[in-house]
Amino acid sequence: MTESTLKTVSVSEKGQIAIPTEIQKLLGIKKGDRLVLTTKDEKLLIQKAANLEKHMEDDFSDLLIHSESTLKKLWLNKEDDIWDKYMQ
Repeated sequence: MTESTLKTVSVSEKGQIAIPTEIQKLLGIKKGDRLVLTTKDEKLLIQKAANLEKHMEDDFSDLLIHSESTLKKLWLNKEDDIWDKYMQ
């Protein structure tokens, strides 16, 4: 999604904000959705928790593939089979 929307909201006495309907529709935010707030350099990022979980899975998928292949090389290493003989 590359669409950009700029809206201004006010913060209530309780520190609450209302997400404009247009942005809710654009991002598919519905009642009961969990949102994650992140800050960096005086900026606030709000993401749907479900989207963040998916991005994290995607970010770590390469790591999982590489770690599995590395472990297979270690486990299937014939040089290490010598230890099996002595451990019996």
